[in-house]
Amino acid sequence: REDVVEDSVAEYEAGRTPDPCLRCNEKFEFAGLLVWALALGFDAVCTGHYAKVVTLADGSRELHRASDMAKDQSYVLGVLDEKQLAHALFPLGDTVTTKDEIRAEAERRGLAVAKKPDSHDICFIADGDTQGFLASRLGRAEGDIVDEAGAKIGTHEGAYGFTIGQRKGLRIGTPAADGKPRYVLDISPVNNTVTVGPAAALDVTALSAIKPRWCGAAPTGPGTYTAQLRAHGGETEVTAELVDGRLRVSFAEPVRGVAPGQAIVLYDGTRVVGSATIASTVRATAGVS
Repeated sequence: REDVVEDSVAEYEAGRTPDPCLRCNEKFEFAGLLVWALALGFDAVCTGHYAKVVTLADGSRELHRASDMAKDQSYVLGVLDEKQLAHALFPLGDTVTTKDEIRAEAERRGLAVAKKPDSHDICFIADGDTQGFLASRLGRAEGDIVDEAGAKIGTHEGAYGFTIGQRKGLRIGTPAADGKPRYVLDISPVNNTVTVGPAAALDVTALSAIKPRWCGAAPTGPGTYTAQLRAHGGETEVTAELVDGRLRVSFAEPVRGVAPGQAIVLYDGTRVVGSATIASTVRATAGVS
């Protein structure tokens, strides 16, 4: 409740976009649950994530992408450190087995989860209505939707119900002058205002991220990596460096839909280098957000 649910609510309230799955893996599955499992005499926690743990000649562990890139879930495991990887098993990471085949095997083995429904999005919001869930916890708070010039063009019932890059559900009555769609550019919990504008204004060229966690030794000096910015997103080339405890990242090409609160996960080939929480971004046309 504290480490996952309340943390997520607080992040939304602050105008950020959290990823509860990463917090769950970090704080619960491979922290509290793992400690409990080891105390009871078990060797590891085993999950159905599509990812691989590779053991090197010196006994150290690395986290890698799954063999089947279409199913890869290493992004949400980027918060695990080497000690946790030493007691983690991901048997599906090396397979191209379908979920139907896995369910059939589970049923043959008498496992109750064989017919468990697939999980979708945030597991503790069963109906998928994130905005309704947040409203029940934070209350409805009407505020303004404004354009880039600060002109009011609509209202909302809670800034926490929006995410950077959002296009649908804005309920703006006034069309843009150029007739093109508008997107959420900024969320200000201080004055409960949501700013919208054109897609081009979402272009991000760099970011700063906090609370870095490394799947092994922390990198030294600047390096070139690929980065993933959301669970089902693609890779983009970046240069990254740890400066005064913060991860400074520059993108080879501008990217969109990057929001404070999200995780950035760095890769060296298929190896997961580590992750950090995005604190601020630098936009190509609109400065720092």
